[in-house]
Amino acid sequence: MSDPIIDEKIEEDENFANLLESYESSSNDDIRIGDQITGEILSIGMDTLFINTGTKIDGAVEKQELLDDNQELPYKVGDKIDLYVVSVNEHEIKLSKALSGTGSANQLQDAFHMSVPVEGKVKEKCKGGFNVEIMQQRAFCPISQMDTRFVQNPDEYLGNTYHFKIIKFEEGGRNIVVSRRQILMQEQEAAKADFFKDHPPDTIVEGKVTRLMPYGVFVEMFPGLEGMVHISEISWSRVEDIQSVLKEGDVVKAKILSIEDGKKPGQHKIGLSIKQVEGSPWDKEMTVKVGDRFKAIVKKCMNFGAFVEISPGVEGLVHISEMSYVKRILKPEDVVSVGETVDVVVKSIDQDNKKIALSMKDAAGDPWIDVNNKFSVGQILEGTIERKEKYGYFVSLVPGVTGLMPVSAIKKIHNPSRIERLNIGEKLNVAIKEINASERRISLAPEDGDENEKNWEQFSTKSKSKTTQKDSASNNSSDFSDQLKKLKMKFS
Repeated sequence: MSDPIIDEKIEEDENFANLLESYESSSNDDIRIGDQITGEILSIGMDTLFINTGTKIDGAVEKQELLDDNQELPYKVGDKIDLYVVSVNEHEIKLSKALSGTGSANQLQDAFHMSVPVEGKVKEKCKGGFNVEIMQQRAFCPISQMDTRFVQNPDEYLGNTYHFKIIKFEEGGRNIVVSRRQILMQEQEAAKADFFKDHPPDTIVEGKVTRLMPYGVFVEMFPGLEGMVHISEISWSRVEDIQSVLKEGDVVKAKILSIEDGKKPGQHKIGLSIKQVEGSPWDKEMTVKVGDRFKAIVKKCMNFGAFVEISPGVEGLVHISEMSYVKRILKPEDVVSVGETVDVVVKSIDQDNKKIALSMKDAAGDPWIDVNNKFSVGQILEGTIERKEKYGYFVSLVPGVTGLMPVSAIKKIHNPSRIERLNIGEKLNVAIKEINASERRISLAPEDGDENEKNWEQFSTKSKSKTTQKDSASNNSSDFSDQLKKLKMKFS
C-alpha cells in the first residue's frame, strides 16, 4: 500500500523536473542569426519594443525601424510581428526587419537561401540600376527592382538605406543582385489583407490622387493599393474637365463602392466615390420651390434643350420651347453655350425622379403680358416680315410679338404685288385690325395705301381733271369756228 505523502512528493518532483526541462529547452541555444521569428509585443518603450521570442530571453527591436511612412508606430502591445534575429548573446536577442551591419559572404549566402532581408545603402547610380552596399559587400539593384512604381527620378534614392532581398548570389559573393521591390510587395500584400479586413464597401478612406485619366482618377490609399474614381463619381456637379477639379497629389476622402478581384492573382479592382462621402444633395431637404429665380450655369446642350446647374449637384432642364419668347429656337446652341450663366425660373419639381423643369423665357418676361397697353386697333406701325405662308405673312411688331397679315387683306389694296414682292426680313407699314392678347393673336393689314400709292392716286385724279378741261376747251373752240363760218356764208 502506497504512502500518500510519498506519492505527493514524487509528483511535485516530476512537475519541477518538467518545468526545468521546459525552461532549458526554451533557452536561446536554438536561436541563430538569420532565423525568422513571430513574436508577440510585450511592451513598447521610448526607443525599443520588447518581443516574446519563445525563449527565456526576450527580443528587442528598435522602434524607429518599425515606423510607417507617417512616422507613426502601427503596432500595439499584444500584436504579433515577424522579425529576423540579427545578433544573439546570453543577455540579449537583437531583432530586426533585416540583417545589417558587417557580415561574411557565408551570411549573405544564408540570407539568399533563406530569403532573409538585408539592410543596404544606395551608394551610386550605374548602368541599368544602382550600386548598393550590404554588410560591407557591393551588390547591384536593377532600376526595375528599386520600387513598386516606375522610377522617374533615380537621384531621389541615392544615399538612402532600405531593406533588400538577395535574388542572386554567384561567384562566392562577387555577383550579388538584390531587390527592394520584392520586399515592398510582401509588405503591401500583408497590408492589403489588413486593409480589406478593416475596410469593407461603404467605408470612408483617405488617399492621394496619383493619376488623372479622361475617364476618372486613381487614388492611392496606401503604397501599392489604388482605387479608381470614375468621372461620374467625382462630384454631384457635372464634370467635363477633370483637371479643373483635381490634380495629382491632392489628398481626398472617398467612399469604397466595390472591391473585386483583378485579372492577375493578388490584384484588386476597387471602385471609389468622392461625391458620395457627403451624400446626394437630392437626399437633403430641398429649399428650391416653384417660381424661384436662379442664376444657373449651362452644363450640357442636347437636341431637346439644355441642362443647367442651379446649385452644386442640382441640375434642371430648360426645354428648347422654354428658351425664348422673342424668337424661334432650332437648337439650344443658337442661344446658350456650355459654361454660360443664364437666368431661369423653376416651373416644376419632381423630387422622386430628381427632375426640375426650368424656363429662361419666363425669367426674361413675357412680351404679351402688356400687349394691350403697347398697341391699339387702327394703330399704324412699322413691322418686319418673319415668315411667309400661303394663307398670309407673319410680321414682327416688337421682339416676341408677331401678328398675321392674311392674304385676303393683301388682295384688297390697290397694288398687292407691292407687298408680295417683299422678302423675309424687309420692313413694311401695317395697320392693327384686331388684338386678342389671351390667345396671343394680332390681325394685321397693309397700311391703307402708302405715300407712293397716295401720290399715284392724286396724280391720276389731277390728270383726269386736266384732260376733261382740255377736251371741253377744245370742243368750245371748235363750236365757235363753226359759227363764224356760218355767219360769213350768210352775209356773202
